[in-house]
Amino acid sequence: MTSFGPAAFQLVLLRRMADFQPELVDEARRALGASLADQREANKRWQAMVRSPRSRGALARYRSVLGPPESTGRRRIGDLECEALRWPVPLWPTLRFEVLAAPDGAVWNEWLVRAPGETGPELDGLADLTPWSCTVDEVARAFAPVRPLEGTAPTRWRLDFRGRDATGAERRCVAEFTWGLLQRLSFPDATDPGDRPVG
Repeated sequence: MTSFGPAAFQLVLLRRMADFQPELVDEARRALGASLADQREANKRWQAMVRSPRSRGALARYRSVLGPPESTGRRRIGDLECEALRWPVPLWPTLRFEVLAAPDGAVWNEWLVRAPGETGPELDGLADLTPWSCTVDEVARAFAPVRPLEGTAPTRWRLDFRGRDATGAERRCVAEFTWGLLQRLSFPDATDPGDRPVG
């Protein structure tokens, strides 16, 4: 890989997801025409950019790698106003990679969101929560109220909430996300040893 651009960045997104969904990641990597070695190299180069003492900051890094954003806009979070920048990600045509940046350029958040004008999935019950089908924001709205939990690593989020399973029974579950995209569900209150994380 002679240059680091959008294709290489998608391999970085996949690298974090491989811990949860290795088969989906393998399929996506092949769709990009990339090898496992390409993925490792992309992640190595990304980490070098992130940790470089000469780094110009996260927002400048995203602009350098992904080019001009497809769209920008102002977003208010509580009392704070930030800029929302979005880039297309060909692996997920209905999603966009969104960066929320403070007025001073500091990045507050970076994740995948549904593209403007795109309709997300209907999330009526837990059976609808399949890997890579929905975003943090979509699950939070569909299963409100939800309780955010600390992620297990950078770029990971978790939501604790209740929903109805395929039998109609209400159950507590934890949804785990990487880069804002759903990876799996787990059931903290499960007593059945066969009741394991799905996806």
